[in-house]
Amino acid sequence: MPTTKPNILFIMSDDHGANAISAYGSRLASVFQTPNLDRIAREGVRLNNCHCGNAICTPSRATIFTGQHSHINGVRTLSDSLDTEATTYPKMMQAAGYQTAIFGKWHVHSEPQGFDQYYVLPGQGYYSNPFFIGPDHDWGESYSHSDPGGDRHEGYVTDLVTDFTLDYLKNVDKDRPFMVCCHHKAPHDDFEYHPRHEYMFDGVTIPEPDNLWEDHSRRDPCTRHYGTSVSDRNPFRNAIIRMSQPDYVTGQLDVTGLDAEGRTKAAYQKYLKDYMRTCAAIDENVGRLLDYLDGSGLAENTLVVYTSDQGMFLGEHDYIDKRWIYEEALQMPMLVRLPGEIPAGSQNQDLITNVDFASTLLDYAGIASDPGMQGRSFRSNLQGQTPEDWTDAIYYRYWMHMTHHHNPAHYGIRTQRYKLIHFYGLPLDATDALPYSTPPGWELYDLEKDPDENHNVYSDPEYADVVEKLKARLFELKAELGDEDEKYPEVMALPTR
Repeated sequence: MPTTKPNILFIMSDDHGANAISAYGSRLASVFQTPNLDRIAREGVRLNNCHCGNAICTPSRATIFTGQHSHINGVRTLSDSLDTEATTYPKMMQAAGYQTAIFGKWHVHSEPQGFDQYYVLPGQGYYSNPFFIGPDHDWGESYSHSDPGGDRHEGYVTDLVTDFTLDYLKNVDKDRPFMVCCHHKAPHDDFEYHPRHEYMFDGVTIPEPDNLWEDHSRRDPCTRHYGTSVSDRNPFRNAIIRMSQPDYVTGQLDVTGLDAEGRTKAAYQKYLKDYMRTCAAIDENVGRLLDYLDGSGLAENTLVVYTSDQGMFLGEHDYIDKRWIYEEALQMPMLVRLPGEIPAGSQNQDLITNVDFASTLLDYAGIASDPGMQGRSFRSNLQGQTPEDWTDAIYYRYWMHMTHHHNPAHYGIRTQRYKLIHFYGLPLDATDALPYSTPPGWELYDLEKDPDENHNVYSDPEYADVVEKLKARLFELKAELGDEDEKYPEVMALPTR
């Protein structure tokens, strides 16, 4: 007889901002629809306050698997590897009798553990004709994107990851519960879309966010633009420069004869269109998975989760990429469906982070959370029953210093109304070759009055009491989670702590 424990299909993309899912109703919904992702929201719940604790790929994925913050699981940056001995929810499910598998992007460097089957991309992987590696791969070998080893498959990566997932679903033992991770590379940059989407935005003008033209002088000096003329807009990971190269993957952006404003507008249109074309393939392939679940009779007993490892800036604040604690990078889209338990068409406003994912998935599998996990199951929240003692704040920390990736290191908390951030990106030595530095500082945003985070009110006397209370809560939370600054003398030494 089929098990009563639910099957789990965990679909995760890379850098898929909630603004690019039409169920979230952003400015982009008027020009870009995601009907299959919207279907999960329509038949389940849409989470509006789901966040990551470190908005960068490898650390976020490690947190999802371990249920631990970066400073505990040891994966703080893109260079860190997940310890193969770490306790993870797939290991625990496998030990409890679940069939487990993962297909697609892995990106925590060490060999996958806790999976009966895996077939994953080496590193970032390719969009076109990608390599995949399985258990026969020598994980002691180094590999590069140009020669990663493994098996090369003809086709488009989003389609192929879905093909492998569908093959697994078709052959899985239907009398035992399964947990399968379908992890897409898309829409990570550079946005190499499938040719079938080449013309989908012909004649369409993508709406600009109001703060594409943000006046950064309103920010604390620690987060203003440094190092180039303001006429080039954001100098860090600059989309104009990148897409103007002759070998850019989707064709060179022509900015000949354009002034600074014209270059920004042209780059924005290309960047957004390429990005959403890449997202279109994700939506189509999510539809393939949902259709199979329906046709096979698995839908009624399968928990379907769609999320991304973090959000993505799509021109907001004149930014691309992620990394910052600001909402567009911090927010993870999350859509969840389980017929008969999760109310269809519902929304959830509770503060949830990716550190909670492992405990929640284990809860659905009937497995007690590991004592070392720092998250908490939000299964009852998904049913519309928020525990009275649910958290009032979430903690975030980005560790990668700007000498490598152009963002100041920082930590902070977000409550339902406020966001307090401490930027401690260490000031560069005066002899450093880079022409910019990041002085330490603070920012505070009132998300009720300023949801787009355009006005830093940290120094506003009206918010003095708010600052005091939020600082106390921030350092209380840091102590609870074991991430106290006393461990890092260079941070303690900063004058504005």
